[in-house]
Amino acid sequence: MRVGFLCLGVMGFPMAGHLAAAGHEVAVYNRTASRREEWLARNPGRALATPAEAVTGADCVLACTGNDDDLRAITLGPDGAFAAMSRDSVFVDHTTASAELARELAAHASEQGFAYLDAPVSGGQAGAENAALTVMLGGEQSDYERIVPLLDCYARKHLLLGPVGSGQLTKMVNQICIAGLLQALSEALHFAGRSGLDVARVVDVISQGAAQSWQMDNRASTMLEGRYDFGFAVDWMRKDLAIALEEAARCGADLTITALVDQLYAQIQARGDGRLDTSSLLTLLE
Repeated sequence: MRVGFLCLGVMGFPMAGHLAAAGHEVAVYNRTASRREEWLARNPGRALATPAEAVTGADCVLACTGNDDDLRAITLGPDGAFAAMSRDSVFVDHTTASAELARELAAHASEQGFAYLDAPVSGGQAGAENAALTVMLGGEQSDYERIVPLLDCYARKHLLLGPVGSGQLTKMVNQICIAGLLQALSEALHFAGRSGLDVARVVDVISQGAAQSWQMDNRASTMLEGRYDFGFAVDWMRKDLAIALEEAARCGADLTITALVDQLYAQIQARGDGRLDTSSLLTLLE
């Protein structure tokens, strides 16, 4: 397929690389020219100076940028992608953004004769690099089926959850779960240590039972070592939780624990540690 890929951050860079390695014709755009050239030095394809140039003639366009404002800029802004999209093509948004913006952009796409899917991902930088992402999608079944060969290049799991916006809503559920689990894990490790237990041995045994989670398996050891200079940053989690809390206010959902954890992350930001991994919640207790 002829593919345009917009924004080459820690996620988009390897995702676009997997598409090129699979034999698709990939044209990339990134605001910073040096990042475009770095990608081109490692992968076959083309690097273009604007979103519009990168999507011209593409069967499918994929984007993975930072937030609602960034997404709106690369789609609807000057030299934006939407004005240059081909009729009957598909735009797939991997950004974690609001469901409201997904619906807005889908309406623009429909007016211009191309399809739109919101498709946020989970799995972090390691998942992107290892082609092991989980992709949560919203849109039409027929459009989803068209892009399955592309998703298979970098995802181990992808699923259509409903109409446009459903992918973003599902990503909110994902982040709500992560925030609560990390606070519970932090308190558990803190309690075990204060109780005089060998915390590593405690984790070894309880990780084989009902308390087991991805966070315990992948973060407990680094938390015990005091290592947080990696992974998914607190700054990004607060952005995601703000989206979830705003949506909860709109639909009347009670997110008491999520709101509490969001404020704990705010304390980490306030001391200048917003780039630390989300598991740094433990530092507030110790």
